[in-house]
Amino acid sequence: MATSSSVMQQSRVQNGSNPSTAAPSRLRVAVTQAEPGWLDLQESVDKTCSLIAEAAQQGAKIIAFPRVLDPRVSRMGLMATAYIKNSLRVDSPEMDRIRQAAAQHAIVAVLSFSERAGDSLYISQAVVDGAQQGRVLSVQRKIKSTHMGRTVFGDASAETLSGVVDTAVALVCWGHVQPLLKYHMCTQREQVHVAAWPPLHPHQGPGLWSMTRDGARALSRTYAIESQAFVLHATSLMTEKGIGRLKAAGGALFSQPGGGSSAIFGPDGRQLSKDLDEQIEEIIYADINLDDILGAKSFVDVCGHYSRPDLLWLGVDPEMKHCARSTASAQQAAREGGQVALDFGI
Repeated sequence: MATSSSVMQQSRVQNGSNPSTAAPSRLRVAVTQAEPGWLDLQESVDKTCSLIAEAAQQGAKIIAFPRVLDPRVSRMGLMATAYIKNSLRVDSPEMDRIRQAAAQHAIVAVLSFSERAGDSLYISQAVVDGAQQGRVLSVQRKIKSTHMGRTVFGDASAETLSGVVDTAVALVCWGHVQPLLKYHMCTQREQVHVAAWPPLHPHQGPGLWSMTRDGARALSRTYAIESQAFVLHATSLMTEKGIGRLKAAGGALFSQPGGGSSAIFGPDGRQLSKDLDEQIEEIIYADINLDDILGAKSFVDVCGHYSRPDLLWLGVDPEMKHCARSTASAQQAAREGGQVALDFGI
């Protein structure tokens, strides 16, 4: 495993290469439990930069941010224009400010945000490496939004399938119940996984338990056990101010204060962080040792010694699909033996 920076070892093994021992195995990670500036991009960026500075001052090398709020309330139609205008473009002055903050403090920041591309929105995560002058290493879009979120957010294409970069990896919320996607991420040998979630409340009434604080935590914890990776479980929260700004009072979702449930899980599933009150904005920390992954993998390695590729394997199509493309080019590639589908026999 190659070394990318002083932060951590590279999280992807290529062509069966062995991990390098040059990179430090111990580092401090940070997970935020915070409310963004709803419908105010500048306020959100200000807060993001402030949290980056705070975490770096405490010695953190990675900071994970929670997921954007799905505006899945009935009033979304009334505020769609404001929501789109306050969504973050990857190539924008606002992203440049975040990149500069990460570079100034030499920290990896994993962001989750409503991405504006053209006039469409996507639930996205970006990995910004401050040790590489604030370079954006990856931007991953959620492959399929959940339930009512599909009325707001578009789907990702093939670029999301290569989600592991040399510092961290991220899936967004209910991507954690996509078994094929999870297995594909495991084949990329991630070490630190960022699970970004919206506000999560205790189970109440007849609603789905899986959409609650305990349900989401169970998914993130299970992901740690299955992948043998450290999982940074980051959640946002709601305040009365935020509820008022979103006009969410009386709605079915995100209409009550609280919802914070951030945590850090080890590669065997144990919790490494303290619990916070659900209405408190704070950063939690854990000092982790990447060598602990080896102990977990010695027992279970789902894409290594604990797999049966002669019986079960995963097929992946890595080709980007564009709205306008030449069918002639595709036919020519087929005639020349171009392969589209890629089978991971692991």
